[in-house]
Amino acid sequence: MKVLLRLVSAVLISFMLLVATATMGPADVEPRICETLSKVFKGMCWNQNNCAIMCREFEHFHSGHCRGFLRRCYCTKRCDGGPS
Repeated sequence: MKVLLRLVSAVLISFMLLVATATMGPADVEPRICETLSKVFKGMCWNQNNCAIMCREFEHFHSGHCRGFLRRCYCTKRCDGGPS
């Protein structure tokens, strides 16, 4: 009787694990964003729009933003090179 109970328990747990993993679809993964300090933007960065324009027009990145204590301009793009 004990062996039968263990066997039924093992089969039931295995079935539950199988159903739980089968119903989980592929996770939507956000693309990684790479950023680098702008080589063109000079001075402290107070305007996100100016930083983004410099990054797009002169450094061929997707966008840019100001951050950090020293308010530096960082250019951003997808790490895999795909469209953002």
